[in-house]
Amino acid sequence: MHNPAHPGEILREMYLKPLNITVTQAAKALGVSRKHVSAIVNGRAPVTPDMALRLASAFATEPELWVNMQAQYDLWAVSRQARPKVKVLVKKAA
Repeated sequence: MHNPAHPGEILREMYLKPLNITVTQAAKALGVSRKHVSAIVNGRAPVTPDMALRLASAFATEPELWVNMQAQYDLWAVSRQARPKVKVLVKKAA
């Protein structure tokens, strides 16, 4: 599994910067605090389903885009951590 970008990085690099939108402006448009948007764009907070709906409305995208990016990032992050042993209940078909 490769290292996917945090959705906040995508928000910053593909939406905010090209459109010259500040974090403060984005926060106001999204109806959340500047601190919250800053945490997302700096990879310190996840894009929740609620935020995905807000981002989709603000940037003419689909909420699934943001949720799927977050899920890919989360899976990658968890896959890099030590995990407990799990007993196999069903084997993959050959």
